[in-house]
Amino acid sequence: MTAIRLLLVDDDPLVRAGLALMLGGAEDVEIVGEAADGGAVEELVDRTRPDVVLMDIRMPIVDGLTATARLRGREKAPQVVVLTTFHADEQVLSALRAGAAGFVLKDTPPAEILAAVRRVAAGDPVLSPTVTRQLMAHAAGSALDTRRSGARSRMAVLNEREREVAVAVGRGGSNAEIAAQLFMSIATVKTHVSRILAKLDLNNRVQIALLTYDAGLLEEDGH
Repeated sequence: MTAIRLLLVDDDPLVRAGLALMLGGAEDVEIVGEAADGGAVEELVDRTRPDVVLMDIRMPIVDGLTATARLRGREKAPQVVVLTTFHADEQVLSALRAGAAGFVLKDTPPAEILAAVRRVAAGDPVLSPTVTRQLMAHAAGSALDTRRSGARSRMAVLNEREREVAVAVGRGGSNAEIAAQLFMSIATVKTHVSRILAKLDLNNRVQIALLTYDAGLLEEDGH
């Protein structure tokens, strides 16, 4: 079994020590490095080649949002799970838009943090549609109309079938569930998802879900 290579980023040494103790004991996880600030992340990633980065959002010099955006803009970027103290936080939403695959609260039980790391390493987001809607509602406001217009303009590049798959992803459907719903094979769903990511210049399913929400497509679909 190949261990998941994990990089810990938090400015609090006690938090890092606790995470290393909790997660490093798992047979399928290897802690390959630690950083106290987002500014050190890229060099550490180049040196340690992690599969997943567990990233604190609030750090005094280079915060986790900036570090996440920098990482996810690179080729062969590791997956990022952000650490936060709040469920509904505009910085969490910004990190997800920047390419984070999900978030966990700092007081989350160790087993759930470990499960999140495993899910992200396997290519699955750690964000339920309900939590996505809560975050979007928290961040909604005066910018909603502008965001919706921009999102709809971006979605216009998709053909009808790709749009259907994008909406199904926005609802939180797995590839198997989407395949059954839209009467296509799982391989075809995967192909459509890959094309959607490429056409929209996105890097994970969470970003597809956020964009379909922004565009108002989930509301139109009755969700």
